Amino acid sequence: MADDLGYECLSCNGSQSYKTPHLDELARTGIRFTHCYSQPLCTPSRVQIMTGQYNFRNYTEFGALHPKEVTFGHILKKAGYATCVAGKWQLAGRNKGLGTYPGKAGFDEHCLWQVDKLGSRYWNPRIQENGKMRDDLKGKYGPDVFLDYINGFMERKKNGPFFIYYPMVLTHSPFVPTPDSAKPGDKKKNNPEYFADTVGCMDKIIGKIVRKVDELGIRENTLIMFIGDNGTHRSIETKMLKRIVRGGKGTPADAGTHVPFIVNWRGTSLSGKESDDLIDFSDFFPTLAQLARVEIPENLTIDGQSFLSQIKGEKGVPREWIFCHYDPHWGKWKPSRYVRNKRWKLYDDGRLFDLFADPLEKTPIQERRDEKMPVIRRKLQRILDEMK
Repeated sequence: MADDLGYECLSCNGSQSYKTPHLDELARTGIRFTHCYSQPLCTPSRVQIMTGQYNFRNYTEFGALHPKEVTFGHILKKAGYATCVAGKWQLAGRNKGLGTYPGKAGFDEHCLWQVDKLGSRYWNPRIQENGKMRDDLKGKYGPDVFLDYINGFMERKKNGPFFIYYPMVLTHSPFVPTPDSAKPGDKKKNNPEYFADTVGCMDKIIGKIVRKVDELGIRENTLIMFIGDNGTHRSIETKMLKRIVRGGKGTPADAGTHVPFIVNWRGTSLSGKESDDLIDFSDFFPTLAQLARVEIPENLTIDGQSFLSQIKGEKGVPREWIFCHYDPHWGKWKPSRYVRNKRWKLYDDGRLFDLFADPLEKTPIQERRDEKMPVIRRKLQRILDEMK
């Protein structure tokens, strides 16, 4: 799961600004979903994807996952999987201490930045590994440290079932040179000129993980999924085939919530398929539970629905709509609630948008001009009314 990477940033999705050959290859030999939507900001997305619940049920503060929550780490560990998380945590309640540490969230092992302390995520990173701070990382590049840990975990666990959750630190700011940057620069100063380099580095690292899966001889028995956690940083403009997309991180518009999603499972998922099925971040928990044949506890409310059938090339029961409750508890971002399908989007303040005609949500629909609009509004409003 890339950090601050919107749909527009992959070349297989039409980006003209960046090249992502390894992800393009995963899409070419797997399934590329074109309608996947996250929460607009990092912690809300992480809480939702890990628990399968909308934010109004369990998102209590920025930078925290409440200790009572059941995660996909818990259910997969219960199913006999060795579990690992590497990359960015940001869920231990650094501000008020109400969060959850990785071991309590269902993960046997971890190699993480920002568990309960800040510091650099890139050069000379501050990384905690299985409860202890690393003191041997001077001159090291954080994403390389996470890569080495993930590949080592796979080597150690290749003979049994394992689950790796990799919330990357790339491509989040500060935008600094990567080990592959042709143009050297200040490794601490934020410079958006290096954003393209971070995208390329992210893609290269994913390629190395896939290559390790191949080398271990477990590719046909390994499901690989790639996703972004929310839209791109608002300082970044990306050229696509027919338009320029400015990043919308933090905002509920498509630029803040429309993220790339690729699934690759050699021998199981279809090859080269493009799916326009709606996918929501709450859907990952029930999908993984179904995959691992784990019964979800009856007293646990799950808002998502499994898309395992679609992964296997079956029709399944695709979503008809996506609901978003967004209350960031951070910065100057404003709360919002909406329900949407592929075309229509209704906010709880009454604004209705045609996303096909107006993807930037500049002009709400004037319903007096179209007799169909009241019917569409009523259908979406009923869903909003149910989400108390």
